[in-house]
Amino acid sequence: MVAAASVVVAVGTATGMLTAPGDEDGDGADVAHPRVTHSVRPDTPPAPPSPPPSPSAVPSRSASSSPATGRPAPDPSPKRASEKEKPPPTAATRLYRHADSQVLDWVRAHPDDPRRDVIASRIADHPAAVWFADHTPATITARVRAVTSAGAAQGRVPVLVPYAIPDRDCGGHSEGGAPDLDAYDAWIDRFAAGLGSGEVIVVLEPDSVAQSECLSAGDRADRFASLARAGRVLKDAGPRARVYYDAGHSGWHAPAKQAGWLKQAGAASADSSDGVFSNVSNFHATADEIAYDRAVLDALGGPATLGAVIDTSRNGNGAPPDGEWCDPAGRRIGRAPTLSTGMGRIDAYLWVKLPGESDGCKGEPGTFTPSYAYDLAR
Repeated sequence: MVAAASVVVAVGTATGMLTAPGDEDGDGADVAHPRVTHSVRPDTPPAPPSPPPSPSAVPSRSASSSPATGRPAPDPSPKRASEKEKPPPTAATRLYRHADSQVLDWVRAHPDDPRRDVIASRIADHPAAVWFADHTPATITARVRAVTSAGAAQGRVPVLVPYAIPDRDCGGHSEGGAPDLDAYDAWIDRFAAGLGSGEVIVVLEPDSVAQSECLSAGDRADRFASLARAGRVLKDAGPRARVYYDAGHSGWHAPAKQAGWLKQAGAASADSSDGVFSNVSNFHATADEIAYDRAVLDALGGPATLGAVIDTSRNGNGAPPDGEWCDPAGRRIGRAPTLSTGMGRIDAYLWVKLPGESDGCKGEPGTFTPSYAYDLAR
């Protein structure tokens, strides 16, 4: 089966997803860091790299409007009609909606656009994750604190996405990130210092585990050590922080393989992890993700409290049958973000990728594209 990676595109210093603005005039005063240990290589060596893919599993690449990502192509099998889902009309109010986003900017600036009401009610009014995709050590603490303090003031739960690990997409097309793992460890220290004491969800480094097969065994072990350390740092600094690790999605690695990597990255330890996340920036149906995440958690072991969160932002019609990953036609927004899923071991449905921000085909990568947003929302 042809597998598919998360489609996470970042340009320059921002992902184009809903992001926290930088404080370019920061004076480096954010120096309060949690006390942590340095990264160490895990005692258990990582599994050897998988053999090269067969010709049918060669990553698909777009030769026209999208940058090549080097990610595997999505599963070409068509979805069953029963797997298509209709998004509920409202979102749970406990999740925090960040006031600074491209979709809100567009809604405010286009009061007379005929698409405005649909985009406002179906996308802009819903809470979504806030991404931190640039390596800015001097300002990252203040930027994280601005989001977490705003969420705490409203009694709501922010969803934060640190996305700065080196070689984060294996092909270098997702520009940015820390220059090396030592710099990343220091950046995470500063990130964690902004968490505060309120409840917060951290979606830790999309692609960092599922996409690690391109790394050498040694580099993979070093990355996993940094990720395990990151989880400990985040949970030590934020007493109510919930940290989730990258499980890819149901059309990618087998659950046992993904769980083996996750265990090496610290996802099975309550000291660093609250579970896993899946389907970030992808399209697989919620029912498929629930079954997959439960299988990953079963294989992962660890405390019974470990759960999963699922990105439902664009999976209302499931994955496209032709395997397209870049702004594929015919997709719809999925289940509204909520912390009350009613499903065992599924902690939340989240909008990690903000609907309407392009993968790079219907607009510039990472930019809000109203025509795409309207197609997803109507």
